[in-house]
Amino acid sequence: MRLEVDITGKIFRNAAGEQHDVIAGVAFALDAGEVGVFVGPSGCGKSTMIRILAGLDHDFRGRVLRPAGARIGIVFQEPRLLPWRSVEENVRLVAPLADDKKLSALFEILELSAHRNHFPGELSLGLARRVALARAFAVEPDFLILDEPLASLDDALAARLREQIATLVDGRSVMTLLVTHDVEDAVRLGDRLFLLSPRPARLLAELAIPTPRRLRRDAEIAAIKSDVMRRINGDLTGRDG
Repeated sequence: MRLEVDITGKIFRNAAGEQHDVIAGVAFALDAGEVGVFVGPSGCGKSTMIRILAGLDHDFRGRVLRPAGARIGIVFQEPRLLPWRSVEENVRLVAPLADDKKLSALFEILELSAHRNHFPGELSLGLARRVALARAFAVEPDFLILDEPLASLDDALAARLREQIATLVDGRSVMTLLVTHDVEDAVRLGDRLFLLSPRPARLLAELAIPTPRRLRRDAEIAAIKSDVMRRINGDLTGRDG
């Protein structure tokens, strides 16, 4: 199970017909069991890249080779839950044949067991994001895409949800791609970091983190974060010069 990506260009045209370069050159590969993380500033084209990788946008230059028949699970920035369906119904809608025992275990990990019969309007943002995660994992994906799953959450809640995502990913042989502008999330969750420039996005560097997620200590995390920021800021300085 392997994802191979070589996007050489992506152009966006707005309603006025103006043309904007969104992606200038991004190439990488991702294997089963790996968590790759796109790290880049807001507006650099990360969400556009997700649409391309998920097969929702075919208007680009280059190639994307996804595993044939791979099941794809996606968590968008907004939970996108159906308001007239309960939590469990929202999940079972995409995974009608989900095993009851596996689904209960999934709800337990994400602290949703007490909310199975609640409706989206009764949920906090944190709980709604957990339901979106449950929906993506319920299909037992081969390729999981997470678009800013911790955005707009306070630090404590983000840290808790980060742990839950790590638990779910580590318990499955799933190829995962996380998109974030938060370096903390990237370093704590990723196996490989893909550092992106401001728009049009190009790959600045690829950093591997060999230490397993559960064994990363604060000192190592701080050192990696410092390295990431140095590389990103160094590129920005070079551009400004």
